[in-house]
Amino acid sequence: MQFPIDIKIGNEKILYNENFKQGYDVVLGCNDVLEFLKKEAPKPTLIVSSPPYNIGKPYEERVEFKEYLDWQRKVLKKCVDILHPNGSLCWEVGNYIENGEVFPLDFYFYNIIKKELGLHLRNRIVWHFGHGLHASKRFSGRYETILWFTKTDDYVFNLDAVRIPQKYPGKRSYKGKDRGKPSCNPKGKNPSDKWKIVLKDWEKELWDIPNVKSNHPEKTIHPSQFPIELVERLVLALTNEGDTVFDPFMGVGSSIIAAVLHNRKGVGVDKEKEYTEISFERVKEALDGTLRKRPLGKPVWKPKGTEKVARIPSEWEKKQKAISEFSVK
Repeated sequence: MQFPIDIKIGNEKILYNENFKQGYDVVLGCNDVLEFLKKEAPKPTLIVSSPPYNIGKPYEERVEFKEYLDWQRKVLKKCVDILHPNGSLCWEVGNYIENGEVFPLDFYFYNIIKKELGLHLRNRIVWHFGHGLHASKRFSGRYETILWFTKTDDYVFNLDAVRIPQKYPGKRSYKGKDRGKPSCNPKGKNPSDKWKIVLKDWEKELWDIPNVKSNHPEKTIHPSQFPIELVERLVLALTNEGDTVFDPFMGVGSSIIAAVLHNRKGVGVDKEKEYTEISFERVKEALDGTLRKRPLGKPVWKPKGTEKVARIPSEWEKKQKAISEFSVK
């Protein structure tokens, strides 16, 4: 593909280029994020991203941890500079591993974003997923965190857009002037900051959303792909229609797709052209209605126990029987 690519799908104007430019509904960039923003920059209401973790993924060159944090500090400072005064920054991170020791990245990023850049932490959200790499010398990691910061105390928060059904809608007040009247909000309850989105139970600060593995409908070649529904909840709660969502490490474009699916503008950049080209194609599919995605709120599949993969292998049964017989003796 040769830059710039300037197209229109329906009423949406899309630019795929090396630098940001005003006047478009979607701008996708193939460049270093600081270079992408050097000439012009958006004024996003939401900046959301999952930065490289510096753990040696195929798309990242591993560097010394201090050097990695210094680079992230520069990117975050630029993000805070361009963030709308009513805006939010959501940084989704996991753990950095060095010589078998775990360094929780959210701890280091909290120090940068709160203590150095002055933003306000509103929630630390835990994203739980059921599958991942298996560890042999520690418990297998099955969660990552989203740090939600706001630039000021006056920020966009659309609670009604993300309410979930009440657990006990028939609950009534038992005292006071409203005694005997329904005590729940008819629009639904606050999901809190434990997100088990697909089970519609947000009461314990954990979002149970499948990560994008081989059988996920959104799977591309990216090894650490964002599920779209992870970002959709942030887009709905932290922006209004027509606002801009920016992802400085967009990968294959899940954040941008979440934005355009809900009538927001999307801006994203990544230095890997292989990924930005996939982003471009996925955004086009999202706008023309052909994108394959996991529906927001779809329950996590649970085996019934009759499936072959859910049954205990016969080899295990023989070993267990032998162990039991040996124990009896």
